[in-house]
Amino acid sequence: MVDNRPLPLDGVVVLDLGQIYQGPYAGFLMANSGARVIKIEPVAGEGMRLSKADLPYAMLNANKESTTIDLKQPEGVALFKELVAVADVVLMNYAPGVPERLGIGFDDLIAVNPRLVFAHAAGFGVQELDGSVVDSSIPAMDITVQAHSGAMSTTGYEDTPPLKAGVAYIDFLGGTHLYAAITTALFERERTGQGRSVEIAMADAAHFTLATALGTWQETGATQRNGNRHANLAIAPYNAYRCADGWVAVICVAERHWTAILSVIDREDLDGDERFRSRGRRAHNLQAVDDLVEAWTSQHTKADVAAQLQAAHVPAAAVRDVDEVVRDERQHARKALQWVERDGEQLPLAASPIRWHGSDVLELEPYRALGADNDAVFRELAGQSTAQLAALRSASVIAKN
Repeated sequence: MVDNRPLPLDGVVVLDLGQIYQGPYAGFLMANSGARVIKIEPVAGEGMRLSKADLPYAMLNANKESTTIDLKQPEGVALFKELVAVADVVLMNYAPGVPERLGIGFDDLIAVNPRLVFAHAAGFGVQELDGSVVDSSIPAMDITVQAHSGAMSTTGYEDTPPLKAGVAYIDFLGGTHLYAAITTALFERERTGQGRSVEIAMADAAHFTLATALGTWQETGATQRNGNRHANLAIAPYNAYRCADGWVAVICVAERHWTAILSVIDREDLDGDERFRSRGRRAHNLQAVDDLVEAWTSQHTKADVAAQLQAAHVPAAAVRDVDEVVRDERQHARKALQWVERDGEQLPLAASPIRWHGSDVLELEPYRALGADNDAVFRELAGQSTAQLAALRSASVIAKN
């Protein structure tokens, strides 16, 4: 039962300097955990805002206030520090060394606000153990970190080039860990009264996704690229199987799953077949297993296959395309997806995956026009007068909206 308690981060003020995916996602999670998140963009806006398809930007920047500051101008840095003085968190995913060059590094800002949590995410980290700045010349985009982390070497098939994942999961791993780092640092601050600098390296977060591949490496000294099959071909069925109208993913972890599959496909006569009597034997006869399963799945729709196998408690799911996903009625009923109007278009925005029991799921508000909250934020938090705001606009320190 929802009694509509305030969300856990209610009252926390976050200055979100995030760009593209990683930083903005951490800010989004904070906003939807109750924080007041003030997005600060360059005067022209960040690159993703300017994209023709604005759904990614809308998804990651819902429920944030919008301001603009040119941090390359001294007046912009001074204005930013006025906000820092009353903020709880500054988050960013600039390249290493950039905040320091701008004059908004940790040492600069902690002098303004000793209770500040300063959170910086980057592809390969921010500081070395000796305190020196990490080399920022290595490109740190999702695909390059997938390559660097080893993930691409395990994806695809042995007779094809390495393959990146079709989704930007590295960026979102980084953003998730950044959120966790910030909230942990806020917890510490409540006990000690002291702020802290914390960093996230995308490459470090990505390493844990290699768990299965590392098991194979430990056993054999190498890894394999087996497409949709198990990383070291130790489990069967474990694949995407063709259906009459698409594909379904099936995995058989326990013996009861195999018994259930045989029952569903009406092949209980094979229950004692030597080729399939154990997980090890099925893995040894992997192609025969796949042929058997697909001979049945190919005669049915993916929804029917998934429904029958799930009813038998077999791990299975239809391979859905993006259009099917965004129209998922159950997800909309849970408010995990929400239709939000933006400039006359209905956008399917995703809510935070974190559910705070006892509090309502926040309704998602579309992203604000660039700099829409300049006056309100800079008056309230930075004490700027009408004349000062006009001067900042005239000097292009803030947007002339």
